[in-house]
Amino acid sequence: MNIKATLLAGTAALTLAATADARELTLGMQDNEASNVYAGAQEFAARLEELSGGELTVNMFPSSTLGDFKAMVAQVQAGELDMVITGYPDMSYIIPELNLIGAPYVATDFENLQAIIAGDWGQEMAAKFEEQGVHLIDVWYYGTRQTTSNRPIESIDDMAGLRLRTPNVPFLIAYAEAVGATPAPVAFAEVYLALQTNQVDAEENPLPTIEAQKFYEVQSHVALTNHFVASATVQVSDDLWQGLSEEERGWIQEAVEAGGEVNDNATVQAEKDLIATFEERGLTITRPDLAPFRAAMQPYYDTLEAEFGEGSIARLTGE
Repeated sequence: MNIKATLLAGTAALTLAATADARELTLGMQDNEASNVYAGAQEFAARLEELSGGELTVNMFPSSTLGDFKAMVAQVQAGELDMVITGYPDMSYIIPELNLIGAPYVATDFENLQAIIAGDWGQEMAAKFEEQGVHLIDVWYYGTRQTTSNRPIESIDDMAGLRLRTPNVPFLIAYAEAVGATPAPVAFAEVYLALQTNQVDAEENPLPTIEAQKFYEVQSHVALTNHFVASATVQVSDDLWQGLSEEERGWIQEAVEAGGEVNDNATVQAEKDLIATFEERGLTITRPDLAPFRAAMQPYYDTLEAEFGEGSIARLTGE
């Protein structure tokens, strides 16, 4: 039995040993204990235990303990893991339409993203989550993705030939290609080492993630490319969700939203503070003109509209 199976099996055994009135939910995430997502998850766990009077508790598995996000989603689908926190459009590997909201520069900020998710298109996507065996509870702000490197990025021309680490998701690979970089998908847990050993030249992530993962130790420049408004979805096994009482669902929903408030507030504040913090640590912050970056994405938008229908991007942007 591998370590992931052993951890989950041990948790299951502990749950069965608990009283009949108590249930421990398992929650996996890629983020580490220094992240705002983890702080939000801690608030969720504390609030859920309080609201339920101890009937529902949470056992968290941070730092990709159970594998990458695809592995954890598969565990939720199989009923081996109760909950997972992972990126909203990262789920495009099983819900292709999410590539539309993942397309760089489509969402302008988190408020705009929330409005899209709350609207008709977002409700259609929520139904597709359930078709995949997961229920979407809430969406948290993960930060706006920026580009770090070991050379200055003053304009889109400076992206040419840059070996840019991206997650293995189509829209971020498309960003790298469109702006002239060479995409290099690397597992999240391996990014620091890949930067340290010059396997890749650069990476792109929200500022709080760059801080939490200490990427600033192995990068010298941060370019404010603002290319993607990132979000973290809190998902639960749909089978589990359907088996809960209305009261239990209410507890979980309220607790998750409380965790989201902690995460969102911390992330917004961190983004305000981290530019100065990084400058104090000796990093150079650049602010390239973003109009050429946005224009470079048009061929990718055309590809998406060929797949999902003319006007698909305009439906989200309102243009």
